[in-house]
Amino acid sequence: MEQRILEVTQVNQFIKAALDAQPMLQGLSVRGELSNYKIYPSGHHYFTLKDAESALRCVMFKGSAVRLRFRPENGMQVIVSGRISVYPRDGAYQLYCDAMMPECMGDLHVAFEQLKRKLSEEGLFDPQYKKLLPKYPHRIAIITSSAGAAIHDMLRILKARYPLSKILLLPVRVQGVEAPPEIVGAIRYANRHRLADLIITGRGGGSMEDLWAFNDERVARAIFESQIPVISAVGHEPDVTISDYVADLRAATPSNAAELAVPDQMDLRQNLDAMQASMEKALMRSLTLSRQRLNALSSSRVLSKPEQYFVDRRTALEHLVQRLGAAQKNLLMTKRTRLAQRAAALDAMSPLKVLSRGYAVSTDEKGAVLRSVKQTGTGESIHVRLADGELEAEVKKITEGSL
Repeated sequence: MEQRILEVTQVNQFIKAALDAQPMLQGLSVRGELSNYKIYPSGHHYFTLKDAESALRCVMFKGSAVRLRFRPENGMQVIVSGRISVYPRDGAYQLYCDAMMPECMGDLHVAFEQLKRKLSEEGLFDPQYKKLLPKYPHRIAIITSSAGAAIHDMLRILKARYPLSKILLLPVRVQGVEAPPEIVGAIRYANRHRLADLIITGRGGGSMEDLWAFNDERVARAIFESQIPVISAVGHEPDVTISDYVADLRAATPSNAAELAVPDQMDLRQNLDAMQASMEKALMRSLTLSRQRLNALSSSRVLSKPEQYFVDRRTALEHLVQRLGAAQKNLLMTKRTRLAQRAAALDAMSPLKVLSRGYAVSTDEKGAVLRSVKQTGTGESIHVRLADGELEAEVKKITEGSL
């Protein structure tokens, strides 16, 4: 019997046809750990699914990959659905994936945690970027569905609490793939045209999938970039979305957002009444004090007897003149006494006093006082100062020695 010889392509095509004909290999789900995960520019995802003993090559084409709601990462335990077939060119079989979900939790939960971690690391949740809400907003833009119950609740509460605010509704879809772009567009439109002092965006309650538009990265970044303060009001109180973390203020519900956005007119009225009462009380107190002062002035002698004022002033002036005169006399007496004391002291120290007691002062021809016989010589002229005059003398003899 002659042996049949096949081409490589024929063999691979035969094996491919055999695998494709196996029902068990079509629409199966495989559990494993992601490894060597790569995303090519074409949008196709290539990876390996492995367990403790084996590995399986896998591919997810772009059309299926765009439906992923989380970002697959190496080491992640997942369940992959698809079919086993052969790629004839390489002659290798692989799993062609149609869907993928984390094994331990839902894909939405994983996507939520991944985006939350990413934006947190970028600083989008930091309190330093939170803007203060206006205390008395003049205009409020509400970005939500025009058909939902949330808008009616917010309008009712806003009107009841603070009817002075002007409400502008920017209707958008809040569910489905079209919702994130519409929400982003409304936020940017409100900022571009400065339509409001405050933005409220959100929707009523629902499942995690219903609220997913507010877990979209595009919506989160639009809220963060908004120059107008944003209140996020999504779902019920237990519901938390990425928008809640990024927004300047998180409200538990849309109704709560309306309460946080504006003051209560009843509280304002009470405060105004209290302020009015306080002002009236202060005014009455001021009037009472002024009246008392007026009464005191009207009964004073300055107004009742104005001439007495000048009499009092004249009396005070005369008293002051007397005091000044007495002070001047005391000062002159003190000065005279001090002058006499100093004159007596100077007189006691005067050389003339010494001369009056029989002493004399001798000077040479130049006027220098002679303190020693060595300062003159025999035959020289000297002047002798006495108490009552001077003598011109000539030195006849000099005798040295102490007296």
